[in-house]
Order: sequence, then structure tokens, then C-alpha cells
Amino acid sequence: MPSPTVPEFSKSVKLKYVKLGYQYLVNHILTFLLVPVTLSIALQLIHSSPNDLLALWNSLHFDLVQVACSLFLIVYIATFYFLSRPRTIYLVDYACFKPPCSLRVPFATCLEHGRIILSSQPKAIQFQMRILERSGLGEETALPPAIHYLPPEPNMAAAREEAEMVIFSAMDSLLKKTGLKPKDIDILIVNCSLFSPTPSLSAMVVNKYKLRSNIKSFNLAGMGCSAGLISIDLARDLLQGHPNSNAVIVSTEILTPNCYMGNERSMLLPNCLFRMGGAAILLSNRWSDRKQAKYRLVHVVRTHKGAEDKAYRCVQQEEDPEGHVGISLSIDLMAIAADALKSNITTIGPLVLPASEQLLFLFSLLQRKIFKKKSKAYVPDFKQAFEHFCIHAGGRAVIDELQKNLQLSAEHVEASRMTLHRFGNTSSSSLWYEMSYIEAKGRMKRGDRIWQIAFGSGFKCNSAVWKCNKTIKAPIDDGPWVDCIERYPVYIPDVVKL
Repeated sequence: MPSPTVPEFSKSVKLKYVKLGYQYLVNHILTFLLVPVTLSIALQLIHSSPNDLLALWNSLHFDLVQVACSLFLIVYIATFYFLSRPRTIYLVDYACFKPPCSLRVPFATCLEHGRIILSSQPKAIQFQMRILERSGLGEETALPPAIHYLPPEPNMAAAREEAEMVIFSAMDSLLKKTGLKPKDIDILIVNCSLFSPTPSLSAMVVNKYKLRSNIKSFNLAGMGCSAGLISIDLARDLLQGHPNSNAVIVSTEILTPNCYMGNERSMLLPNCLFRMGGAAILLSNRWSDRKQAKYRLVHVVRTHKGAEDKAYRCVQQEEDPEGHVGISLSIDLMAIAADALKSNITTIGPLVLPASEQLLFLFSLLQRKIFKKKSKAYVPDFKQAFEHFCIHAGGRAVIDELQKNLQLSAEHVEASRMTLHRFGNTSSSSLWYEMSYIEAKGRMKRGDRIWQIAFGSGFKCNSAVWKCNKTIKAPIDDGPWVDCIERYPVYIPDVVKL
């Protein structure tokens, strides 16, 4: 008769509940320590007679000078604290540009244009086809009008028309949603990496909406897909120094002048992934806006790896041997992005992770560095710190890598994958399409914490942490997902046969 097998510990014991118990114990350790102390003091007071309490009170000698000094010290400390603490920054609302259906580019259109424009380069056409098959993009992404022409006409006038279409549409929607008057805008920040005309895009907005002459306007260029969070950081710093003010941020990427017409593989990739998009965001430090605001800014963490040559050159605008200008992506891009993310989460981890996760990470570090044990570095469970993740929809590989490294579930990266499928890589504005997706699904609840992660040329990895101020109920009457949210999420195969 065979001997009974001993069940494995990992299968016989529900380790999930052991971990939950550990997390609850460590995260509430102060409560567990204070409760017995409080109970013992309360029991001592209960068993004390009125005479004992009176004798204790009489033993405490107070005079007027001591009381006055104590009150002054308390008032001074409280005043210093309230005046020196940072102002709370609220995200009142935001709006995303929704491209018209006439500008959509299904796969068939992409391939037809590729065959006509690159008729003498069949290998380049085959390369683009393989990229599209594995890109994670859907059939409804959009490109600007100039790129629909055969051949494309990427001139300055067409680029300005695209900028006006995207930026003014997002601005109009934001002003309508918030009831904000253009004359009431105090700070304006526009970020667009690859199109930087004169006058600037921020000046174009000032002219269109007749903003005040004393407005503080900024135009950020060349900072890649993470420029949106750089704009958030800049707006936060400005709002700290200007009380009772608001800031409007416009994040976009103008594609018309950046359509690559050559056949270098490293420069053809952006043609397959980047699509039209833009967002306008209203931030405020006014106490009166706290009830209307959707979110509160908690942290912004920026990591810049530009001091390393490989990181600096991994995303670069340059000419190919035939003189065509495009964006060249290095083969080391994913490894560099992973290193930048590691540096970023090392900084943001202590700010957001509960004590239980920080202790586990510390023990893992001590084992490897001091006791020289060959064990894998402990990856903190960021699901304990955040309810929602908005990962820059830079491509399927980016989302896959972050999901793997951060041990996220399919639902945690759903907003990123669906944004990539429906709108493509919209550069710095993709994070706001993802936030809008979560809202449209009715998943955003009061108190939820959101982690936005973006990567950009240079090389940069930036993070922003938000906390939801109020439950956002679905369905939402406007927004980029209003007419298609019921269809999502959709199944995205690893390879779409074209």
C-alpha cells in the first residue's frame, strides 16, 4: 500500500492570508502598541478614588507665566506649521481630444500607403507589417490630414492646422466642463516635443483665447513622452509660489512634420505606433476648488538618466543616410527604460509603500548586501500602495515589461492596453486617456490612489501620484470613450494577421 503523500506547505496553507495578516500587523503596529497603554491608563483612573485624583491635580503646580508661555509656544508652532507646509494642488478636471472618424487609419490604409510610398523598398514594407501585427493598435487610431495624402505633405501650414485642431478642441472641452473663463487663467503650460514653431504653441493659445497680458506662459519642447508629467511638476512649483491661482496644461504631440519618409528600420517604428492625441488639464491651489476637484496631487518623482551616453542617445531625432529626418530608437531602449524605472521606484517607494512592504524590501537588501546570500531582490508589491496604474501606452512591449516587473494583474494594465488599442501612442497625453478609461468604467472611487508612469527621451522616467477626491460615477456624458466604452475591454491577440 503506497504511503500517503505529505501535502506541500505552499498548497496546504493559504499563504495569501498569512501575508495579509502580516501586512495588517505591521501597518497598524502603532495602534496595537497604543491600545494596551491607553487601556492600562483608563483602568488605573477607574480604580482611583476622587481623593486620589484631587491629590494628583493639586500636585501639579501651574502659574500664569507658565500657562501663557505654553499657549504662546503652541500657537507659534501651529502657525509655523500651517504657513510652511506646501499648498495642496487640486486637479479640477481635464479633457482629451477625440479625433474625427474621417482621420482614422485602419491597417489596410497603413499598408496601402506604405506600398505606394516605399514601392522600391519591399523589406521596409514587410518590417512595418510585422510591427503593426504585433503593435497592439486597433483599427480606429488616427493620423493628421497631411499624412493621409499620397505622398504625404508635411509642411509648416499643415502642422499648424493639426496643432490648432488638437489643442483648441481640448481647450474648448476643458473650458466647457469647468466653466472657467479664459481671462481667469493664471498660468499656461504647453508641451509638445517635436514641433516648436515661432511664435510658440503657448503664444498660439494666448492669441486664440485672448488671455491676460500678465499670464505666466511656458512652452516645453524636446522632452519626449514624459513631458506631460514634467509640466505637472512645473505647474506644481509655480502654484506653490503663487497663492490663489490656477494653471492650465496642454499636452500633445504634433505628428505632421515628423512623418519619416525613409527606410531605416530603427526610424520606421514611430510611424507604426504614434497617433494623434492631446489633453488639457486644469490645476488649482484654491481652497474653494477642493469640492469641485476630481483629484489631489500627492507626489511627483522625476528620474533623468541623461548623464549616461547610451541613455541619452537611445531616442534621438536625426537624419538617415539619404537625408530623411526621423526619430531613431535604439535596440537598448527597453533595458534603459527598465533601469530608469528601477531608479524611479527606488525614490517613490519610501513615499508610498506601507511599512510592511518596506520592511520586506529592507530584509531582502540586507540578505544580499551584508549576508551575501544569492537571492533575488524583493520587488515591492505596489498594489498595496495604489488602486489604479496608468502606464504610458508607448507600445505593447513597454506595457508587458512593466506588468511583469511590477507583478501587476491584467486588470491593472487594462487601461493602458485599451488606450493603445483605441488611440495608439499619443505621447505625453496617453496617461489622460487611460485615466478617462478608468472613470468611464466606473472604477474610480473616493480615496483611490493612482500611479502615472511615463518614459521620455533623454532618457527620463517620471511618476505622478494622485488621490481621488470623489467617486466618479459612470456613464460619463463626454470624453474620448463616450461612444465606445461598452465595447471595451477587447481581446488583443499577440499577432494580428494582415
